[in-house]
Amino acid sequence: MASSDKQNPTYNDRLAADRIDSFDEELEMELDDDRLDELLLAVPPQGEESEHAMNRRLYFKELFRLQGELVKLQDWVAHKKLKVVVLFEGRDAAGKGGAIKRITQRLNPRVCRVVALPAPSEREKSQWYFQRYVSHLPAGGEMVLFDRSWYNRAGVETVMGFCTEDEREEFFRTVPEFEKMLVRSGIILIKYWFSITDEEQHARFTMRIKDPLKQWKLSPMDLESRRRWEAYTKAKEDMLERTHIPEAPWWIIEGNDKKRARLNCIAHLLTQVPYSEIDHPEVILPERVHNPDYHRHPVPREMIVPDLY
Repeated sequence: MASSDKQNPTYNDRLAADRIDSFDEELEMELDDDRLDELLLAVPPQGEESEHAMNRRLYFKELFRLQGELVKLQDWVAHKKLKVVVLFEGRDAAGKGGAIKRITQRLNPRVCRVVALPAPSEREKSQWYFQRYVSHLPAGGEMVLFDRSWYNRAGVETVMGFCTEDEREEFFRTVPEFEKMLVRSGIILIKYWFSITDEEQHARFTMRIKDPLKQWKLSPMDLESRRRWEAYTKAKEDMLERTHIPEAPWWIIEGNDKKRARLNCIAHLLTQVPYSEIDHPEVILPERVHNPDYHRHPVPREMIVPDLY
């Protein structure tokens, strides 16, 4: 971006908003539900909020409320031995990762896990296309969130020329039957597409370029995807048209506002798996056993991490 753009109020506003969101992300990881009001009142605002920005206290309250419901859903899935698969698709910087982080933030990783596969190896390229995804499907009592999925073939592989036209057509012939088979096997399959505008992706990419803590998120493939925006749009439209089936429909998340997108996604996800709260036995902390013959040995000072803070 040219240096003159730094004087552009829109750019400065976006930079400030991005910093606020980074602060919020850290707060989300630390705040405790019971102390939410008290802590938020003690936190000074980090700059002015946009006229259309979501009220931060409302956002936090709703996020924690929804995460509490996700814990109940997790317990229900484990109790009923359900198998849940959620696909997260969308353009680069559309907010998939942020939504996944908020969904899994307070859940048991033994029940709810994330699958984010790298590019296929040479061996995997020779396998049936869906084979490497099948091994990550859930057993009873598990939820699996795919951060990108088999729809790579309809998106990046198509746009970047990593698959042939015949392979692409075979994918579109196969994927509806593959997903119907998953559903018949008892898997609850939910598919989300995170949608952002051309202008919003440009702004988010710019923020990542300027932020050394987020530059790692931009790969050469991401930058090339930016150049091929229109090709991705065409591929997305074709994908939605050909794979939106009654057994596994697509759900579109409007993602320009990251906070609203996260809340809307979680709220919708909770409607896709009917659940009830599970009664748990009261947890009683056992009495500590004291052995008169036990003597704790001192830890050598050289083993202790320096107390810098």
